[in-house]
Amino acid sequence: MATTTGGAPATGVDPRSIRLPGIVLGVGLGGFVDGILLHQLLQWHHMLTSTNHDRIGVKYYDPDTVSGLEMNTVWDGVFHTVCWLSVLLGLAVLYSRVTENRRAVWGSRVLWGWILAGWGLFNLVEGVLDHQILGIHHVHGGPHQAWWDAAFLVLGALFLVAGYLVQRGGRPLRPGTPEGAAPAGGVA
Repeated sequence: MATTTGGAPATGVDPRSIRLPGIVLGVGLGGFVDGILLHQLLQWHHMLTSTNHDRIGVKYYDPDTVSGLEMNTVWDGVFHTVCWLSVLLGLAVLYSRVTENRRAVWGSRVLWGWILAGWGLFNLVEGVLDHQILGIHHVHGGPHQAWWDAAFLVLGALFLVAGYLVQRGGRPLRPGTPEGAAPAGGVA
């Protein structure tokens, strides 16, 4: 078995090579979950639903009026476009970095750990920026919005830590194994 200079087995997919694409995919997918679940299905908020109390002076678009909902929907669309571009970028970088055993990589704990960490990163950045600093919307507006916003941040931190721990338990794939086949000891 060939080894690298650090004594680790030579592998076809270095776990570090899928860190960036995994995180970028996680950011995009986490944004999609936020937008689809909280904006569309539950309708707890839209991108600009708290601008009547924001910290930057954005015009208020009341989501209970047709014109206000239209403007909030446009900004939700901008948000979803950024999420979509993040997913496309993550897929492109992943494709460029993984040249063997692509199918097996999708079952790798390394990739899914980084995706979960990226989702956590999305929650933390979006929660701090939009909910706390800008104040343009909150997870669930009303008398308990600070608790909802705090829970969103805690969930993000848990996802980030859990994703990091999941990817640490993963193993890279060995070159020359059939696509989808586990290396000696199995795919983590």
